Amino acid sequence: MPTQMARALAGEITPEMKRVAGREGVDPEFVRRGVAEGTIVIPRNRRRKNIDPVGIGTGLRVKVSASVGLAGEGDTIEGEVAKVRAAVEAGTDAIMDLSVCGDIDGARRAVLAATTTPVGTLPVYQALAEAREKYGAAVKMKVDEMFEVIERQAADGVDFLALHCATTWQTLRAAKKHRRVDYLVSHGGSHLMGWMIYNQKENPLYEHFDRLLEICRRYDVVLSLADGWRPGCLADSLDAAQVQELVVLGELVARARQQQVQVMVKGPGHVPLGHLKATVQLEKQLCHGAPYFVFGPVVTDIAPGYDHITAAIGGALAAWAGAEFLCYVTAAEHLGLPDVEQVREGVVAARIAAHAADVAREPRAARWDLEMSRARKALDWDRQIELALDPGRAGALRRERSRGSHRACAMCGRYCAMQVVGEYLGKEQGVC
Repeated sequence: MPTQMARALAGEITPEMKRVAGREGVDPEFVRRGVAEGTIVIPRNRRRKNIDPVGIGTGLRVKVSASVGLAGEGDTIEGEVAKVRAAVEAGTDAIMDLSVCGDIDGARRAVLAATTTPVGTLPVYQALAEAREKYGAAVKMKVDEMFEVIERQAADGVDFLALHCATTWQTLRAAKKHRRVDYLVSHGGSHLMGWMIYNQKENPLYEHFDRLLEICRRYDVVLSLADGWRPGCLADSLDAAQVQELVVLGELVARARQQQVQVMVKGPGHVPLGHLKATVQLEKQLCHGAPYFVFGPVVTDIAPGYDHITAAIGGALAAWAGAEFLCYVTAAEHLGLPDVEQVREGVVAARIAAHAADVAREPRAARWDLEMSRARKALDWDRQIELALDPGRAGALRRERSRGSHRACAMCGRYCAMQVVGEYLGKEQGVC
């Protein structure tokens, strides 16, 4: 059966394209054209039944992804599913299961069953974990075993697979020549590099890229090309290793499209504000306009405990510059694993960033803000809470802080600017 991209290239508007168009308020032909060109992807494994398709890419609303997964002693599948539910309730557009230990198969299947959003994974995590269990060391992983895990996850219905295909000997030489401050901070990228050095072989995801594309084509999985050399601190932003990897990623994007496999590129972690626009433009140029899935980006290294804020700042500006998909960052980033409340808070922070960028990118997005402004003018608190990005929190704060005032806010009270000016102008509140 042909992939979404193959069908788009043949001129077909699929049910998934129609659904995306309806959710976005655009013409289905616009979506079809974007999928055909590779500037829009629709993560939707053909084996997945319980999914409401989402479009990611040029001309669409900026999307948000939340990450969960078993990571250590004490983690449970039930606990991770609770995080999935919290993320979905907070409005995430996608979930990534990044489990690295325990019952990884069970966790993935539970996540897939718990949400109708697209679900992504990073299969190398499981391949390395199984090699460690089987051989006592992850570096003894066999190439066939890694591809067996990739296919197992695709067969389960995973909608997008994140894989470090461009972390190669070529990029390693670039990193070695231009010394980094933090070397590799990517979990998957660093372990793959360790495997390469131990076995003195090229990255199998690069060497056997056609084999990977065949799996993606069979299940119609979106390939999310991850960057192993993403900067882990501001000092490493746009260094030789990162840029060289982007060059290789661009080559792989072209190869994936030739095989009619949908593909997006996952981007940098720590990026100073002055580099954000250039970073996005470089990805768009080198990777032929492929949708850009950015981790944050985190715009300062000094705010552990508040990195959901540093990432929201970076995410808003990166999306304004052209990135289309934001991987959330929680307050626990760099410190530990997030709890359910930090997951919810991280999703909301990323959604604020995404919407701020949408307002700058597409005039239609500002209609929501205009409706809120009208409700504020009318001192219509019920409508304001209904329109809030997080109605639960807005309503709770209103009840807690209103001090019994039913009209004005607690900060201004009877001196409410909306009320005073409305009376002075002789107009009733709520009349625009």
